[in-house]
Amino acid sequence: MRCVIARFPFELTKTGVLESMSGIRPEEITGESVTIGRRTYPVKQVGQVITRQDRRDFTAREVVLAMTKLGFTCHELPRGGAPAPGLDPLRDASAALGAPAA
Repeated sequence: MRCVIARFPFELTKTGVLESMSGIRPEEITGESVTIGRRTYPVKQVGQVITRQDRRDFTAREVVLAMTKLGFTCHELPRGGAPAPGLDPLRDASAALGAPAA
């Protein structure tokens, strides 16, 4: 599939992306992410690996569009999601440990 990332055209395939990302350890996810194989990577990390460009040269949105077109699952937030508004840290910790709601 032909796509443009940071104003440069790339011919990407699902197999090519899988091969490029094999053996790459996922970094900490703080924003948008993409699941490739059994691992979830930050989209900027994936973009850097597949394009060999600096992360500042492209947007996460460009990579998300390309990965979605190739059939990968993209996520907007880390798997834990954003904390619920209005909860204090003690309640957050209790909820994470599975304590019953007060």
